[in-house]
Amino acid sequence: MKKRLILFGAALLTLVSSVLMFVSPAHAAVGLHVENGTIVEANGQPFVMRGVNHPHVWYTGRTDSFADVKALGANTVRVVLGTGKRWGPSHDVAQVISLCKENRLICVLEVHDTTGYGEEGAAASLDEAVDYWISQKSALVGEEDYVVVNLGNEPIGNVDAAQWTDATVAAIRKMRANGFAHLLMVDGPNWGQDWQHVMRDNARTVLDADSQHNTVLSIHMYAVFNTAASIVDYLDRFEANGWPLVIGEFGWRFRDGEVDHEALLAEADARGLGYLGWSWSGNTDPVLDMAVNFDPAQLTTWGERIFNGAHGIRATAREATVFGGATPTTPPTTTPPPTSPTPTLPPPNRCAATYSVVGQWQGGFQGEVTVTAGTSAIRDWTVVWTFADGQTVAQSWNATVTSSGPTVVARNMAYNGSLGAGASTTFGFIGAGNGTNSRPTLSCTAT
Repeated sequence: MKKRLILFGAALLTLVSSVLMFVSPAHAAVGLHVENGTIVEANGQPFVMRGVNHPHVWYTGRTDSFADVKALGANTVRVVLGTGKRWGPSHDVAQVISLCKENRLICVLEVHDTTGYGEEGAAASLDEAVDYWISQKSALVGEEDYVVVNLGNEPIGNVDAAQWTDATVAAIRKMRANGFAHLLMVDGPNWGQDWQHVMRDNARTVLDADSQHNTVLSIHMYAVFNTAASIVDYLDRFEANGWPLVIGEFGWRFRDGEVDHEALLAEADARGLGYLGWSWSGNTDPVLDMAVNFDPAQLTTWGERIFNGAHGIRATAREATVFGGATPTTPPTTTPPPTSPTPTLPPPNRCAATYSVVGQWQGGFQGEVTVTAGTSAIRDWTVVWTFADGQTVAQSWNATVTSSGPTVVARNMAYNGSLGAGASTTFGFIGAGNGTNSRPTLSCTAT
């Protein structure tokens, strides 16, 4: 009897140990992953995607686009790839990842062949997309800090959208069974817009199918989301349940009835949701291009809004810490001396300008200048400074900036020249330079 008790105790101890092992985390956090409904890096630092889609599979020679979108402030690029069934095949995954890392961008890789499956006869299934990822496994394994695998773009059309749940569950399980530890991204059905709410209503089933609990859902917002109310309602459902979500594609309101992009950007910013706009350039409908002919110096209205607008990429993007950089520094503020609690404004018909560096990286930096009117209103302003350490201005926004050697002249745009007494406006730029980056002295004149 004692022997049986000993054996029973040993068996019970083994059972308890196995239960404890089961309920503890099934895997160590590897690279980008989901924690409490939020995307974080391996070090636990939250990461919010701010970037664009790049149609790489159709424009494989446009590799300069990676540097261009980085220079405009993006921290992520979603790269279009093909399995070979409709487009591609993309056998340059390793090179694409290298370009992302070289330009300090998180790389979201997606298979585009799945677009509209079930309605589009030529489309690939999600299972076929997984087969492609398996074929590229050698380029992907070990890159979990830098790469998100977006299983398939808009994988189900409007015909039998209900098949999305089972197909997505199977695809996730197949990826994990084949040893992928990456953060997985899954697009909704209905050509990505989920207007029948299949993804919304089955999100829990899909997330629970991932043995590593490392999947983020992706909604594409176009004409279905043409009002602020429709955007808020959809995002509220996910936020209330704590489900991880990104806005993996969206356009802008270029005509009545299209997406309310201002509301989308504001809501994403307020909620800390990632977003990736469609698309950098090369669309058959050029109104969706952010840059004319892939030229970052020719931003379209859409490009200006997503990069330079309120809640846009420049204002809200933070580079991933895996690249060794920290969160961009807050522009320094000057505390007024005790004898002058209220800053003194410039005299009438004059202006003042303050300069700050809001972010810096190897070989470059982001500068910001605030122009403040004096004790009377002004119509136009001009700011001049001279760099002392060989810096140059590569890109600018909210001002027309020209250079002659080290001297830089910035003039207002048509929309921000008129300032009331004491009012301010801000413009910014991307600068290039190595080594010392001292702050220049600025002069501001106004009429």
